[in-house]
Order: sequence, then structure tokens, then C-alpha cells
Amino acid sequence: MGKNSFLQDFKAFAMKGNVIDMAVGVIIGGAFGKIVSSIVADVIMPPIGLLVGGVNFTDLKWVLKPAEVIDGKEIAAVALNYGNFVQATFDFLIIAFSIFLFIKLITKLSEGKKVEEPAAPAPPPAPSKEEVLLTEIRDLLKEK
Repeated sequence: MGKNSFLQDFKAFAMKGNVIDMAVGVIIGGAFGKIVSSIVADVIMPPIGLLVGGVNFTDLKWVLKPAEVIDGKEIAAVALNYGNFVQATFDFLIIAFSIFLFIKLITKLSEGKKVEEPAAPAPPPAPSKEEVLLTEIRDLLKEK
């Protein structure tokens, strides 16, 4: 009961429309992220690096302890690679801005389809029998 029921519950969960839509979104988002990361690393960052003196941002680091050779063994340097952080920050900002523009475009396109001419206002409803009777009584009282 436990194993079969668990698998059936999981199948029902996985086949819901929202879960499948989310999975497709994650896959497309990952591919989109790779494209934007390539644009940032290969197209945008080289000119920025050239403007700031030919610096490759991914190579920027602060060496805390240089590499050493002790007893014939090389001990690697201890460094803070802040250039990778700068690169990742630029990637994030550009990806976030791209997604913002994409969502804004989709929203604008979907609003354009929904905008229709407003229907003519409905005529006011006919007065009820009670209103007609009260109007007649009022008119009779005015005559007297």
C-alpha cells in the first residue's frame, strides 16, 4: 500500500499542469542564462575591460599568500578571486534586466490583445410597477 500509493501520489503531482510548466520554464531559463552569460563574457565584458585598461575581470584577484615550494612540494597560493564575483554580478544584472524586458514585452503584447472597445452602456432598466404607481400618485397630488 505504502510504496504503490506513494508512486501514484508522485505521478499525480508530477502530471499537474503547473509542475510541468514550471519544469519547462526552468529548462528554458537555464538555456537563456547560458546565452546571456556568453553575451556578457564574450561580447560585453571585453570592451569594458578595454575601457578600464585591458583588464580581464575573471583574472582579478587579491593574493593573500603567494605560492610556495616547500621540500619540493608546491603549495598553491591563497587568493580572493573577486574578479569572478564581478563577472557573476554583471551576469546577474544583465540576465535580470533581460528577463525584465522580456516580461514587459509579453505583458504589453497580452494587454494589446485584451483591449477591446467598451460595449455601449446598457439602457437603464424599466421602472417597476411600484415606481410607476408612486409616480402616478405624486402627479395626482401635484394637481390638487
